Amino acid sequence: MRADGEATRDRILVAAQAEFAQFGLAGARVDRIAVAARASKERLYAYFGDKAALFAAVLETNLREVMAAMPLDAADLPGFVGGVFDHVADFPEHLRMMDWARLEGSAGVLPVTPEWRTGPEARAIAERQSQGLIDPAWEPEDLVTVLFSIATAWVHVPRAFTEPAESPATSRQRRRAAAVTAARKVIAP
Repeated sequence: MRADGEATRDRILVAAQAEFAQFGLAGARVDRIAVAARASKERLYAYFGDKAALFAAVLETNLREVMAAMPLDAADLPGFVGGVFDHVADFPEHLRMMDWARLEGSAGVLPVTPEWRTGPEARAIAERQSQGLIDPAWEPEDLVTVLFSIATAWVHVPRAFTEPAESPATSRQRRRAAAVTAARKVIAP
């Protein structure tokens, strides 16, 4: 019985991710999520309470997937940028979900990790700064924010500026290389 319940919960999360990525929190419809998940609306509400809580659960799931797919390594920040670039290209729904949360004023449902400022990743960046390997002018939090922005820039630029002249595969390789090169320049002491 428990396995069936967990399978239903997982189907709801998958269906909700697709719905929220396409329509945002305001435009998403619980009835469409329930149909796509092959679950009743009552079951959905039993697991998640309401649509906003379901949205928060999907965002939290996305964040865990993102962090598992591309851990921050202070010794290879350009590699981190390449990993973020690849993840956003392969799973655009994750970034879309964060964008919807900000656009709809729902950023409060995004997980907040203030301990990051004093956590191991921030300490590792500060250590590399003290060794002269990363520009010491950056606060670690600001540096990671800028690097994340570089990695996701292609997704956020209007299409008129990003329509590739070459094949999609060549374009992706070139854009990824540009993001990694920019990261190297940003962190250079």
